[in-house]
Formats: sequence, C-alpha cells, structure tokens
Amino acid sequence: MDAVRREAEVGGGPPSAVPAVPGRAAPQAGPAGQDPDERYPNWGGRAAFVDDNDGFGSPRVRKVMRVVGPLMGVVWVVFLVQPWSVAWHSPPGPERTISLLAIAGLGASFTWVVLARVGPNRRQRDSNRFVILVLGGQLVLVGLSCLATQEQGLSGIVFVCVSGVFLLRDPRALLLAAVVAVAVVVVPRLVPGWETDDELVISVILATVAVYGFTQLILRNRQLRLAQDEVAMLAVDRERERIARDMHDVLGHSLTVIAIKAELAGKVFDLDPDRSRAEIAEVQALARTALADVRGMVTATREMTLAGELTGARQAFDAAGVEAEVPGSIDEVPAELRELFAWALREGTTNVLRHSAATRVRVTMSCDTLTVDDDGYGPAVVGAVPGNGLTGLSERARAARAHVTVSASPLGGYRLLVTTKGAR
Repeated sequence: MDAVRREAEVGGGPPSAVPAVPGRAAPQAGPAGQDPDERYPNWGGRAAFVDDNDGFGSPRVRKVMRVVGPLMGVVWVVFLVQPWSVAWHSPPGPERTISLLAIAGLGASFTWVVLARVGPNRRQRDSNRFVILVLGGQLVLVGLSCLATQEQGLSGIVFVCVSGVFLLRDPRALLLAAVVAVAVVVVPRLVPGWETDDELVISVILATVAVYGFTQLILRNRQLRLAQDEVAMLAVDRERERIARDMHDVLGHSLTVIAIKAELAGKVFDLDPDRSRAEIAEVQALARTALADVRGMVTATREMTLAGELTGARQAFDAAGVEAEVPGSIDEVPAELRELFAWALREGTTNVLRHSAATRVRVTMSCDTLTVDDDGYGPAVVGAVPGNGLTGLSERARAARAHVTVSASPLGGYRLLVTTKGAR
C-alpha cells in the first residue's frame, strides 16, 4: 500500500481532484457564499460552463452597466425642458409656480422610479396599491403642470407610461398606454383654447412599446442566465453522483479482492512461500489497477469490459476458495448491454465475497439477462436494505432500459438478476 501511496503522490495530484475544463484555467476556491458563481469553487461552478472573464458577462462590465443603465434612463428627463420652458415664460402667478413645481416633481418621480425600482435594486414585485399611488401621483403632477403650459404639459404623460412599464412589467403597462393615448386625443378637444397634438399619441405608443420590449428582453436574458446557472449546478451534482457511484463500485470490489488475496498470502506464507509471493504480486497489481481505475473514473476515460470482469470474478472466487461456474464467452450478449452486465457482475462478485459467506456461485448470461446465484445468506439477511452498490447498479440499469431484481436463489442463497425483460 505504501507503493500505491507513493504512486499517487508521483501521479500529479490526488485522485479526487476534478480536472479543469480543457482550454480554461482551473477554478480558484473561495469562501462559501461569497458569490453565486462560486458556490462550488472546487468543482468549477458556473465558470466551468460559462466564461465570464471578458465580454458583457464579466463582473466589471456588469458593475459598470448597473450604473450606466439607470443613468441612460434618467437622461430622458431632459424632454421635460420644453414644458418647463413654457411654464417659465408664462405670466407670473400661482399657476406658474404650481406648474414649475409639478414639472420638477414629475422629473424627480421618474428619476426615482428608474434608479430605485429598475434592475438589481428591485428585489420583489411592487404591490398594486403602491403602483396606483405612484402612477396616480404622476398623473396629478401632469395635470398640475398644464395650469400654465396648457396642452404642452401633456408631454409629461410619456413619463407616466414609461414609469408604468418599469413598475408593472406586464401587459397591463400596454393597456395603460392605450388609455393614456385616448386621453391625449380627447382632452385637448374638450378643453377650450387647447390645441390638438396627435403626434404626442405616437410618442406615447412608441415610447411605451420600446421600453416594454427592452425590459422584457432584459428579463428573459436574466432568466436565461439563471437557467444556465441551474444547469451548471445540476451538471456538477450529476458529476459528483457519478464519481461517488464509481468510487464505491471500483474501490469496493478492488479492496475486497486485495483483502482476500492478502489474507491468503498470509496463510500460505510458511507453507508455500512461492504461492505467497505470487499472491503478494497480484495484490500489488490489483492496487495499481485500482489506482488507474480511480484516475480513469475521475477523467471519465476508464473502460469497463464484460470479458475482463468475467476473468476478474473467476480469479477472485478462486482466491477466496469459492466454487464458481462462470461463462467463458460473451458472444451472445449485445454490445449495448455488455458494460451494464460488467457492472452487475462486479457488484455480484463483491456481494458474494463480502457478505454472503457462500461456497458456491453460479453466473449465467443470455442475450438480455445476467444472473448471479450463490448458496450463502439469503436476501432476508443480506438484502434487507439496499446498499450503495445496488442503488448505483439500479441507476445504471434504468439508463440502459433494464431493471435489477434481488431474490432468493435456487442454490439456497442470494440471487442478483439484471434483465431487460419487462423493463420500460
């Protein structure tokens, strides 16, 4: 085992280290909870799937856009300069003062909506009462601005519609724009002395539709990013499950055979030194093979062959003194089932050697079924609670459209059966 440990040290890293994605720097570990992209720092996290080191997805660009984006929305307040100018040059009086304050209040209200209720600053959907209060207040300010500006003050209605898009973020914002557009057409015709401005209707509709489409695009992109993060985490979880399952299957079998051969070598050390040395040599070979299997398991390049497992099972049973009937050919097994049957044979061999205390084993195979029977302890003792090996084997079987069954064996012990008959 010291040789195995030295080989692992020389091999360039612990077997449990997950290799980096080709062409990408290895992820750096960070404190838990520091950032959503670092929730699995040692397993690649999101960085293993999406490269955010440059481009619009980089943290620096996202930080800049969080500032520049809202400022680009606030810039539209300059379009209130026209009604402000009209109110400013109107005759002095209460109407002029109220109109100027209303225009300033509308600009401040719109700025607050953009800075405080848009983008990452918005944590949850606003209540209907809150939205009605804000939009109603803005409509009142538009009405007050018309005291000195008359029909010119209606241009502020565009800001009300855009605020509705930011606050509602659903088709109700388009309905609000339609109602406002009708009001823009009707009100100037009802108020004496006001001139009609039907072009304002086009401005209202275009501004509302454009901003609504833009916000929906941002929302979909954000949902896509969250979905990518979720897919990345699910892929990491699946990889963890694969490595854990393979670790159990590979090391459980290999260490069981190593323990049996080491015990046999100790028993025959005084009686047959040559046999003892041969068993120790096989233990060393098995240890190296297990180490190679672990490395291949981590990199997903290890091959599992049915012929190799048949040979290994025969040798393991011989070393344990178990009378075994093992098929000598795999020709009748379809290629797509050979890997599954190899895993099943490995699991059956491990169960026999570790749990059943059997003296006789019979392995049978057909084109769609593999069966491992023994004369040891039956399923009432051994299989009351399925272990990790059977759970992993069942998952592999489902992936191959097969199923696993454990029951009492005709030999009086335990039967492990893997078949595609009756599988969905």
